[in-house]
Amino acid sequence: MHTSHTGAARPWYASTNMRKDDNNAQTTINPAEIELFARLTDWWDPNGTAKSMHVLNSARIPFIRDTLVNNTTDRNGKPLKGLKILDVGCGGGIVSEPLAMLGATVTGIDPNTALIDIAEAHKNINPELEDNKPTYIATTIEEHIKQFSNYYDVLVASEVLDHIWNPEFFIQSCTKAVKPGGKIIFTGPNRTWVSRFGFVFFAEDVLKLLPKGTHHYEHFVTPEELSAILEKNNFRVEAVQGFFYNFITDTCFFVKPRHLMYGLQATKIN
Repeated sequence: MHTSHTGAARPWYASTNMRKDDNNAQTTINPAEIELFARLTDWWDPNGTAKSMHVLNSARIPFIRDTLVNNTTDRNGKPLKGLKILDVGCGGGIVSEPLAMLGATVTGIDPNTALIDIAEAHKNINPELEDNKPTYIATTIEEHIKQFSNYYDVLVASEVLDHIWNPEFFIQSCTKAVKPGGKIIFTGPNRTWVSRFGFVFFAEDVLKLLPKGTHHYEHFVTPEELSAILEKNNFRVEAVQGFFYNFITDTCFFVKPRHLMYGLQATKIN
């Protein structure tokens, strides 16, 4: 945890990562991030500005799948069939579509209407989705749970935590969408010197693989911080996996250390 100049302990999300809307209610929307990602019009170009998101799928989709089906697949290649999955911060659908292709009934939500439009357009031209296309809604998690509390078998929030305001409120809102016995899965960068060098300096400033300002180190969430909030909200953390993104070769794979990135899966206690 960070400490203030006076030495008093305070949460990592204090000050700059807190925001309220015009009605003085907590909100998770970060307007600067909405504007930044709305400019990614080439979302589905695997060699475009969203290239890293496609590369991440080589690790995060297997992590999501395997923590849900115990490393097995059915004969039809639809191991997630029958699961209702909420993809929070779905963007253009880069995670939603692969999960639907694995058989899940996927709802993707994002407050960025420009990205929801991109996701809607792409799902209709992907022949691999057949008759199991994701449903996309332009909304926030705090609004969505007003109608869909204790509803989903699985909630996924991939590479989202460092792009929103009020992370504890966001995480708490996510937990409310999951039914008892259901699972919640997060992936994202850890808050270490390794991630600061890799994502903020090397990827953005040196290699220019990501738009400048894509990542803000002070908004990164450690797996320990995330675990503490989940446990406080009646979840049991069951898996934490390290990921490594090689910015030179554009590959992403599992590793034991969690210094750069991680995936975390927890189950809602009945």
